[in-house]
Amino acid sequence: MLFDVGWQDIRRVHGCVTHVQIIDGKVWIQRDGIEDGVTDELVAAGIPKDKIVLGFQSLNVRPLTGYAIA
Repeated sequence: MLFDVGWQDIRRVHGCVTHVQIIDGKVWIQRDGIEDGVTDELVAAGIPKDKIVLGFQSLNVRPLTGYAIA
């Protein structure tokens, strides 16, 4: 998990930017709040798309993403 914690002017900031898990040998991206996304970096690092699940997408959308369904 990658968190944003601190202050923005007078407002307290605390939230999850990215949440990635390894489940049954696949990389599950539960939240991807990085501007360009973390998936391209994972593929560039050698992780095949069929081993990456976009968990933040609904089940009916996942088959259209080019990544693993589950």
